This record gives sequence, C-alpha cells and structure tokens, in this order.
Amino acid sequence: MNGKRRRLGDRKDGTLLRELDSMHLIVPMIYPNRCDNEAYISERIDLTAINGWLEEKNRTEPDFPYTLFHVMVTALLRTITLRPKMNRFIANKNVYQRNVVSASFVVKKQFSDEAAEALAFIYADEEDTAASIKEKIRKQIQDCRGETVDRSTQSMDILNKLPRLLTKFLVRIIRFLDVRGWAPNFLIGSDPYYSSVILSNLGSIKVKSGYHHLTNWGTNSVFCIIGEKKLSPFFDEEGNVSMKETVELGLTIDERIADGYYYSRTIRLLKHLLAHPELLEESLKTPVDC
Repeated sequence: MNGKRRRLGDRKDGTLLRELDSMHLIVPMIYPNRCDNEAYISERIDLTAINGWLEEKNRTEPDFPYTLFHVMVTALLRTITLRPKMNRFIANKNVYQRNVVSASFVVKKQFSDEAAEALAFIYADEEDTAASIKEKIRKQIQDCRGETVDRSTQSMDILNKLPRLLTKFLVRIIRFLDVRGWAPNFLIGSDPYYSSVILSNLGSIKVKSGYHHLTNWGTNSVFCIIGEKKLSPFFDEEGNVSMKETVELGLTIDERIADGYYYSRTIRLLKHLLAHPELLEESLKTPVDC
C-alpha cells in the first residue's frame, strides 16, 4: 500500500529490516514468541484539557460528537506515525517495518449479553487529522452495527460450520501461512491482530483499566486499554490537593521492537498530545516539539 517495490524477504504487509544492530537481530531468534516479550506501561491522564477541547469542538458537532475515544485513537495514530519503530513487528524471527499505520477495535452491535461483536479496522493517512479520523471511526461503527459482516468474521463463520477435525486441520495451515505473511486477505482483512495498535475502550462499559496480552497470531505489537473515567487527587508544589477527572491507560508493548529510551520518548509524546489536544487538529505527520 505504500508503493515501494517488494524485495526478497519482504511481506505484503511489511518490509524486512536488513540493517539492524546485533541485539535486535538476535533477540527475535532467542525469544521468538510475542507473548513472552510483553512490556506493560500504565499512565494516568488528566482530562482537564481534553474535556475543554471536546466541549469546544462539539458545539458544532451535534449529530456525531467528538469523544474521548476519538482523541485517544488520533493521539495513538499520530504517535505511531511520528515514532515509526512503534510500527514494527516480528514474525518468523524477523523484524519488519509495517507498510501502513492502522488501528482496530471491537464494536458491540448492541449493549446486551447476547449481542454479537464486529471487528472495526481503520487505516491512517499521513494527512489525516482528528476530524478525518473521527469520520473513519463513524463509518466503521455504522458498518459494524448494520447488517454488514466483516471479512474476518465471515471466514470464522465458515470454519465454525465445518467438522471440528477439519477445522483444526485448516487452522494449522492458516497459522503456517500467518507466520510467513502468506495468509490471504479475506481471512485477515479486518483482523485486529494485524493492526499497528488495538484499542479496547473498557470505560464505555464501566470497567477499570488493565492490560491485555499480545498474541503470537498476527503482527500486532501495541495494545491499549482505556479505562473508566474517575476523580483522582493532584498535588501542587505547596502540597495542596485538588481533584481532577482522569482516565487510566494500560499499554502492552512487544519489548523487542525498540529500547527503553525510545519507549520513554514515545510515551512522552503521547502524553503531550493528550495534554494539548488542539495539536490533533494538525496532520498526523506534523512534527511535535516536546
């Protein structure tokens, strides 16, 4: 999708990184499983600036207003765009740079125990802003809550109708294709585990933040849990306390794709964007000084 010519060793969804330092070359060979290399980061976000920005923007957005979720998706996509190592993934013991920046999330068709879920998947462009990302999310939610069934769910529904032994055999073949980047698009076209970042908005169902594991299936290296809003104490330099509305973020990251310093600067950028949400009105590729 990025227009580059594929070379031997490249995948359809990623470019093989051929110039790596020895540590990042060897580590995936020693620790090949993504689930064995999870790093957890917890951040408490002060919502004062975001709430003010949302109030201002939604004065002219009565039909489909901006929400905290739109802010989080846009901030994460811009962070990954500006910090490209966060868009790397490891497959078959090799390190790849993903060709596109993308985000995914699960949409509940109705808020009930029996309601089905659908998989939402959005691709980001470097020129995207908060407004265009919001529109992409709106379209995905409408499609998911309509009669349309995403491609990955359609494929799983077919497998679910087959005899169990045949399904297990086919899944083994699919896993073989997955590791090598050969899985067909009709199987993985809307699979969240092939996105740059997966988001789970637990706050929408009144659940506190936590962490979600990564998987050895797919290529996803970053998972973000958004918790329920709550009041938290903040202390100034003189020890005075004030209560502010906050939200907890739980990030799970494949620790093999970058080093600790790179992660720390990435988190600093994400927090800066959330503290200054007006920056999200700029394009994703616009540099940020923080």
